[in-house]
Amino acid sequence: MSLPGCIEHPGVIYPFMKQLTLFLSLGTWFCLVACSKSGTAEAAPANGKGTTGPGVVVKRRPASLGIVGDSANVDKTVTGGMVLMGGGKDVDAAFRWMIDRSGGGDVVIIRATGTDAYNPYINSLGTVNSVETLKIDSKDLANNDTVAHIIRNAEMLFIAGGDQSDYMKYWKGTKTEKAINYLLTEKRAPVGGTSAGCAILGGLYYSGENCSVTSAEALQNPYTITINVYNNDFLKAPYLQQVITDQHYLTRQREGRSLVFAGRILKDWNIAAKVIASDERTAVCIDKDGKAKVYGDYNENRPYSYAYFIITDQAKLPEQITAGKPLNWNRGGKAVAVYEIAASANGGGGFNVSNFNLAEATGGKWYWWWADNGILNKKEQ
Repeated sequence: MSLPGCIEHPGVIYPFMKQLTLFLSLGTWFCLVACSKSGTAEAAPANGKGTTGPGVVVKRRPASLGIVGDSANVDKTVTGGMVLMGGGKDVDAAFRWMIDRSGGGDVVIIRATGTDAYNPYINSLGTVNSVETLKIDSKDLANNDTVAHIIRNAEMLFIAGGDQSDYMKYWKGTKTEKAINYLLTEKRAPVGGTSAGCAILGGLYYSGENCSVTSAEALQNPYTITINVYNNDFLKAPYLQQVITDQHYLTRQREGRSLVFAGRILKDWNIAAKVIASDERTAVCIDKDGKAKVYGDYNENRPYSYAYFIITDQAKLPEQITAGKPLNWNRGGKAVAVYEIAASANGGGGFNVSNFNLAEATGGKWYWWWADNGILNKKEQ
């Protein structure tokens, strides 16, 4: 799993050995340069496993920011599931939910920026064989066979926050994308993401590549340059192919923009899209059968930590959704149906994501949302 590091051999300079010394010095320099491109020495795992003995220097695997636990692969029985986390403070209960479904196997974190901070955090939440973070910030790394192999061998995958346009730019159309889809569709391991990592899990997804759009901007001009939505050309998460996700939902007042996203998808592609939106400190956990519960730390003194399930109707096209003009999507004050569930530490409410059947929703409240002249309106059903 790890490769020996390059060892520098000092030379002793004597007049008759100058050419040999130059040769050795250049060889050492080339060795060090080669090492620097594939990684640096990694510390021994926290539990002492996976090392190669005292005094031996090993190189990190490509893209690896570090690993805790045993670097030797294990095969565990997994149970499928997905976590759509809304950003901000991570939800401990959602990670425990994923760990339970991982069988205690190998956990892999992928990101394009940031550190290995998830390694000790996740390792502290349950019993797993290892936790490793891969920083995949180029097409070359995303097409690296070892990187793809590490992902495919994972029993749990989590996509960190950052910028979803980076994930598109670096991972789309690569071996990394194929490895993620293998976990989602064949191995059926638990896969989750937060913030930008959650944004790319929908079959329909907003890229943010031209800067993040606000609700006010989107409602006033549904075709502004900052709205770029894509249709099923990236990840293939079960039950989410006609779903677009949104994050930081109430904290950043994103209800209006998700209404615009859904309206655009309905008009442009004739798809009655669904929206699953999570606030910060909130995670929608979807089991292998598509049954979702909402985990987080909602309380009456902090009126956030909600998740929203938004349902559109092909028979209810927006009355006006045009470039340069405010959104009008009224339909008698019933443009879209919205189910709101407050999070709880043990999982709040219930929603069937496999069919979005209104009659199966429990523990929350139904609303109607609509827009008049670029203004969002809400009414409890």
